[in-house]
Amino acid sequence: MRFLLVVSVLLGVAALCAAQKPEIKTVPIRPAPAGSGQAMFSEYCAVCHGKDGKGSGPAAPALKVPASDLTTLSKRNGGTFPSAHVSNVIRLGGDVAAHGSKDMLMWGHAFWTLTPHSAEIVQLRIANLTNYIKSLQEK
Repeated sequence: MRFLLVVSVLLGVAALCAAQKPEIKTVPIRPAPAGSGQAMFSEYCAVCHGKDGKGSGPAAPALKVPASDLTTLSKRNGGTFPSAHVSNVIRLGGDVAAHGSKDMLMWGHAFWTLTPHSAEIVQLRIANLTNYIKSLQEK
């Protein structure tokens, strides 16, 4: 009887632990080269979207809504990459349904903190990151 009670408690604790989502820890933004969309993607996006852009990054299980598969943006947009939309999402953050309630950072603001007096560098970062995401599209 005592054995069954201990096993039941252990199973309950294990189920409770398995049901809890991992916590996303925030860290200060580290500068990645503004001229490299790939380096910025690896530094800023891959944690949620995965290195391959398919939404399987190490932080993805902690998100309220799964990270988007960025490799299918063109496919989901009639074969055309939605550059302006992607740039706006990067700049303004997750104000789209796929990002739930602001799980996605406003990278435009974060990029501004790296170079506070250079709108041109912020724009370069957004453009290069957008172009890199465009390069990830399924063929």
